[in-house]
Amino acid sequence: MEHAPLWARVVGWLGLAGHAFMLFWYAVSGLVAPSWAIVLLMMVWAGLLAVAVRLLRSRPLLVPLVPIAAAVIWIGALTAGQIWLNWTA
Repeated sequence: MEHAPLWARVVGWLGLAGHAFMLFWYAVSGLVAPSWAIVLLMMVWAGLLAVAVRLLRSRPLLVPLVPIAAAVIWIGALTAGQIWLNWTA
């Protein structure tokens, strides 16, 4: 397997750092969402971490898409919970 150029690996690591930053937002969701929803969100975050690590090894330029997907899922989950399940702060 051929290694990606240094700049591509740096982009990948920045994407992984962005995903690590999303962990904070997933964790503080407990201020609005019930505990069962936090457990599900954390499982989604961990699954996305596995995807990010795999992409880091094979296609590092795609890793920045992972924190974007994590943000969309997080916003969507909390918005849906507020609309349909009456989650409030």
